[in-house]
Amino acid sequence: MAQEQTQPTDPTEIVRSRLLATLMDKVSEDPYPSTTMLDTIEELLTPDDVDDYTDLLLSKIEDDRFPSIPMIYRLRELAV
Repeated sequence: MAQEQTQPTDPTEIVRSRLLATLMDKVSEDPYPSTTMLDTIEELLTPDDVDDYTDLLLSKIEDDRFPSIPMIYRLRELAV
């Protein structure tokens, strides 16, 4: 049975989750996302968000013939 996601009711959590979703969408569309956006995403991550962010970074690394070394390092830090 799939887990049902509940919508946050705390105003702070609503802003955090909306900003995170917006930034993740922008990063997914940008071949070379800014360090500032990636740093902000990492500040907003909760343990439940790490898998989606990991998938996002992995797809960027896999799709690029010469992947960004800093992006590889970010992904490595998530694995520690």
